[in-house]
Amino acid sequence: MDAVTQLSYALDTFYFLVSGALVMWMAAGFAMLEAGLVRAKNTAEILTKNVALYAIACVMYMLVGYQIMYGGSDSAVFPGLGFLIGADHTTEAVLASSGELYYSVLSDFFFQVVFVATAMSIVSGAVAERMKLWAFLAFAVVMTGFIYPVQGYWKWGGGFLDQLGFQDFAGSGVVHLAGAAAALAGVLLLGARHGKYGPKGQVRAIPGANLPLATLGTFILWLGWFGFNGGSELKVSDVAEANAVARVFVNTNMAAAGGAAIAAIVSRALFGKTDLTMVLNGAIAGLVAITAEPLTPAPLLAAAIGGVGGALVVLSVVALDKLHIDDPVGAISAHGTIGIWGLLAVPMSNDSATIVGQLIGIVTIFAWVFAASLIVWAVIKATMGLRVSEEEERQGVDIGECGLTAYPEFIAPDSTEPSERPPRGRKTPEPATKPTTPQPSQH
Repeated sequence: MDAVTQLSYALDTFYFLVSGALVMWMAAGFAMLEAGLVRAKNTAEILTKNVALYAIACVMYMLVGYQIMYGGSDSAVFPGLGFLIGADHTTEAVLASSGELYYSVLSDFFFQVVFVATAMSIVSGAVAERMKLWAFLAFAVVMTGFIYPVQGYWKWGGGFLDQLGFQDFAGSGVVHLAGAAAALAGVLLLGARHGKYGPKGQVRAIPGANLPLATLGTFILWLGWFGFNGGSELKVSDVAEANAVARVFVNTNMAAAGGAAIAAIVSRALFGKTDLTMVLNGAIAGLVAITAEPLTPAPLLAAAIGGVGGALVVLSVVALDKLHIDDPVGAISAHGTIGIWGLLAVPMSNDSATIVGQLIGIVTIFAWVFAASLIVWAVIKATMGLRVSEEEERQGVDIGECGLTAYPEFIAPDSTEPSERPPRGRKTPEPATKPTTPQPSQH
């Protein structure tokens, strides 16, 4: 029996580590998605942010965040304050626990820290193309070390949200809504990119530089999400848990497919064209939506939940643009709006969840993260400033913040200004007549 217990412990620990590695790979997905959806002159800075925020998340969560979130406390509201990770389980402790200790402490830390980095990656895309690099990194220190772990403790650390019955299987609220709330606070203080909105309030499109890269990033995120949701089952070493993990994988995949398909249909209906960026965000929206509860729905319901997310993300992107909330990659919509939808959808399949409990969780997470982030962003703005100069923004933050460009052979300063084509949400009119004679040559 001791050998079986040790083998189960090893298998569950290994599964946890592999799942964490898949989630870590999502950092590459976010980097590629964001790099593809910004202008070429801002690509190197985006990539720098994504590498640096991952490193900061790992260090801060090791130093203090993990113990805030999982160190335990006598209060359901105020987490304890501890430092570093702590010792791992001994063989004797595992054998004496009667199966209660079934994976390594360090594997748990590794799995949790990549979730923290995911939340911070959401912020990166929303503030792209006009925020100072070191202002962003300063915020990352506070977000990953303190703001995120506090609300994480309220649900996953056994705090009051967990005691109230709030359900969030893998983090539609704890990770995605939290990241979107922090992003929204930053965007409101930062303001829109130069030229994004016209003098009469018209919305101007600012196309991304590399849609193949953005598509690759989306597929990487789709793949990584199997670790994100599947790993959150925490165990795989018996028949029931293995079946549960398989169901989570299938539901995660079906929700993403439903989101992408419905986003394509809705974008076609609204714009008269099938907008690739909306399809990509539709897939991500489906993934975010099912993350709150990927185990209990049937696959058909999972696809429907993802499909609703795909429709909502298109409408949310258009609505935020009309409100002049400039989010270059649609992160606030895909992770915030859809994070809320995913949490509200949980009672459709999980009898232990209630609408009231879910609403309490939504309001609590958003209020805490938004308010705390707004304060931190405001302090950074008052001390070191949030925004690059107008000249740096026109030239590209690659040069101003990193001293290099991602595509040096192709980029000239001031070469990519916003276009005057109609904004999303309005069909492009067909020309009244088509030219019948050859157009004059440019040469």
